Amino acid sequence: MSPRPPFPYEGPEALRQTILDALTRVVDPEVAMSIVDVGLIYGVTVADGKLHVRLTMTSAACPVADLIIDEVETELDRAVPPELLIEVELVWEPPWSAERMSERARRFMQW
Repeated sequence: MSPRPPFPYEGPEALRQTILDALTRVVDPEVAMSIVDVGLIYGVTVADGKLHVRLTMTSAACPVADLIIDEVETELDRAVPPELLIEVELVWEPPWSAERMSERARRFMQW
């Protein structure tokens, strides 16, 4: 059985791994883990010249939200074709929960 995808993705298959790799390089400094492993990415869509990322934070009081969003934009900008417009949307529904974390993250956090 293959592991479940870390987040929903709609777009060209050729960009899927590139985008995943870029997002995996972004670290949530509060837990020192990739935002993909923490489960902050709710979905990625690539269509009509836009790369749209839906992400959340572990809490609305997250003091590093702006930093994480900036890093997401920077890493994607370095990785994807320059003609793609990058849009990062911060969402709060559904609320983040520990179930969104990868198995690796749960082991690391000893949950």
